[in-house]
Amino acid sequence: MTIRPYNAERDAKAVRRIWREVHWINSDDEEQMMDHFLAVVRAFVVELNGEAECLATSVSGTFRYLNEDLCLSAITGVTTSRVARKQGFAGRLTAERIAADVVEGAEICVLSMFEQGFYDRLGFGTGPYEHKVRFDPADLMIDRPFRVPKRLTSDDWKAVHAGLLDRFLSHGACSLAPPRLIQAELGWPNGGFFGLGYDDGPDGALTHFFWARGKEECGPYYLKFFVYQTYDQLLELLALLKSLGDQIRLVSLIEPPEIQLQDLIKQPFRGQMVTHKTGYEQHCRASAYWQARICNLEACLAKTHLTGSLVRFNLSLHDPISDLLDADTPWHGISGQYVVTLGPESSAEPGIDEHLPTLTASVGAFTRLWLGVRPATGLAVTDDLDGLPELLSALDEILRLPVPNIGWEF
Repeated sequence: MTIRPYNAERDAKAVRRIWREVHWINSDDEEQMMDHFLAVVRAFVVELNGEAECLATSVSGTFRYLNEDLCLSAITGVTTSRVARKQGFAGRLTAERIAADVVEGAEICVLSMFEQGFYDRLGFGTGPYEHKVRFDPADLMIDRPFRVPKRLTSDDWKAVHAGLLDRFLSHGACSLAPPRLIQAELGWPNGGFFGLGYDDGPDGALTHFFWARGKEECGPYYLKFFVYQTYDQLLELLALLKSLGDQIRLVSLIEPPEIQLQDLIKQPFRGQMVTHKTGYEQHCRASAYWQARICNLEACLAKTHLTGSLVRFNLSLHDPISDLLDADTPWHGISGQYVVTLGPESSAEPGIDEHLPTLTASVGAFTRLWLGVRPATGLAVTDDLDGLPELLSALDEILRLPVPNIGWEF
């Protein structure tokens, strides 16, 4: 097995075959969009018998932790051909892709998972439940005016990307750097049907908009992007969405951060019962579909500013990614012993202080704790995290954080 950077001239045919085999693409038009995508991501392949048989891609970006931005590595795809399954290629290739990104400055890594468990081997911990809400836009209880919107097409990819970067950023929000990533996203044959929004920013910059994906006249439509900078803009978008309810019978979207959409939907339980087991079924379903891992503990904690009483402890951290990395890889994870301080100014320093209590954790479990996905006392029951009850209770108090929401599917 050989791991090396993707080479378009050498590998394009082989990686297109991989994506066709796993049904990520099914047409020549989609192959072209795949080529656009691969032109802007950082890609590694596994070469087997002279051909690429496994592909892992990532892009750089930022991750919002409270009011600070961390350097992000976003894993945007991991695919293995039918002939290379169960050889350990995907895990090792992804580990090497992450390690290369850390050498380039990544402090945290995030990905969407196909199933829980696989990426735990690389130190990832599961994020919180996100709510996908399906509802009839006519049932929105929004009584406010809205302006005539601007029609958006795939040609507006630059404005859409800029709007995503300038959107309202909550705790956990991810922003991906390459603008052409959105060009590839909107260019897929099933990438969207229409976009509507408002360009109220300086020099006509796009400020709030949504991008809907679907094929049928009456829906269902999935709002791939639902972007705004202020809550007033959010309400205008919802009013605009409601105006489409005389024709579109169902839309779905990931619930915006810090908002409970049920507050704005008329008789949501009646709608769920009436539409049960139909093509326009209304519901709210929760799933935890993304995972994250700290890649640079010192950098992440240096940007952690918390309120409450100072908490200091020893951290005995285990990072399983080291088992998947070659011996000559410059970065081998963050296993080790640290003295951690959490408070207005937080830090992690290598070493042990014999006067402090000790928290033992995997990097995935500690990442979940640090993000505020679940409290320490809960993680001690369900995940790889252990400490004295007094320490766990103190961590519960200081890490009372907003629910992290990545706000950008990838």
